[in-house]
Amino acid sequence: MTGQGLRLAMWSGPRNISTAMMRSFGNRADTSVVDEPLYGFYLAETGLDHPGRDEIVAVMECDWRRVVDGLTAPVPRGRIHYQKHMTHHLLPVMDRDWLDDVVNCFLIRDPAEVVASYLEKRPEVTLADIGIREQAEIFDRTADRLGKAPPVVEGRDVQADPEGTLRALCAALGIAFDPAMLSWPPGRRETDGVWAPHWYGAVEASTGFSPPAPAKAPPPGFEALIEEARPHYERLRAHRLTGAA
Repeated sequence: MTGQGLRLAMWSGPRNISTAMMRSFGNRADTSVVDEPLYGFYLAETGLDHPGRDEIVAVMECDWRRVVDGLTAPVPRGRIHYQKHMTHHLLPVMDRDWLDDVVNCFLIRDPAEVVASYLEKRPEVTLADIGIREQAEIFDRTADRLGKAPPVVEGRDVQADPEGTLRALCAALGIAFDPAMLSWPPGRRETDGVWAPHWYGAVEASTGFSPPAPAKAPPPGFEALIEEARPHYERLRAHRLTGAA
């Protein structure tokens, strides 16, 4: 890194290893993290009923412009500001120009696995819930600006080969790989969102990346949704980084 530090926006859909990735980067001595900073805005704007909704809206900044001001603020030289984002939080009402002021990278998962996992927590799921369309939008915007694909990693690749995949990601970002990214102390963090009690049990018990679990098939009735999502996923997956790259 030269000049100022790195504003690193990691865009993931739900039911991926996004919180474990936040733990990984948060364990670097040169990195601060922020957990889903647009979640309060998303819930306030949509009116959706998520676990802990009232508390989330009460304690978080819900004006997206003020949130973006913080996300694009200067970072000291030699430091990394890791932003854990959910792609579906990027609602149409938001301006997109700020995306050009952060380094966008992408964490993907097969939509069939996302849908199957999502339905374990909530009774229904739509394309808007899993954010794959928005993820592709951010990817395309970034690729057009850079003239090349921005960094993409797949959750299963990180789990199967944490060091190799994270080394490839760090190289693509122009930062040094830090072995501290491979393990972390268990427990909750002050930087975790207030929704942590509803979602972060497994991560709080973890001390590193778990091996990938066997893929679960979603129940019948969601084939059309998965097929609608798949072209977006495959477009990003064609550029994914692996330890063998």
